Amino acid sequence: MVKFYQHVFNYDYQWQNVTLAFWLRYPNPFASHVLAVDVLDRYVDENGVLKTTRLVLKKGKAPKWFPENFLKNSETFIIEESEVDPKNKTMITRTKNLNHVRIMQVEETQIFKQHEQNKDWTTCKTEARIVSKFGWGMTGRIEGFGQSSFIANAAKARKGMQHILQMIREKQAGRVPFLTPATQQ
Repeated sequence: MVKFYQHVFNYDYQWQNVTLAFWLRYPNPFASHVLAVDVLDRYVDENGVLKTTRLVLKKGKAPKWFPENFLKNSETFIIEESEVDPKNKTMITRTKNLNHVRIMQVEETQIFKQHEQNKDWTTCKTEARIVSKFGWGMTGRIEGFGQSSFIANAAKARKGMQHILQMIREKQAGRVPFLTPATQQ
């Protein structure tokens, strides 16, 4: 049994701003569960595509009904691989958790591209696959929990992106400083 999630969302921002916001999205008020992000590898390939691998540390929580002794640490590392193609205005990201994979593996793909009818918008298609190999008659329940958690977190992620995009828009309009060092605040 596998759970799936699919969603398409249109940002009212140009592709280059959405891709910039993707890189700047942590920290934001909607992502307090993200503890750290580090770039492991980044290069531009022979076709001009920026390829990046990042490691993200997130904290989560198990549902109350989950056996206490099975999950000693709720933090998990996420591997994020991305490809940004500025010529075709597409960005593809793939993420999956590296810890707790027997309990639940979440694999997410996002495709950001310029909206087909409105070049000032960006379409983001998100697909996720949630799989548990836990067994003990709990697989379906764990996958259902994972799917509902993913849906809620995806909505928070969109709010976080909107928050960063609004900051970028205000900075471009010259209204507020963007990412001001703490010493100047």
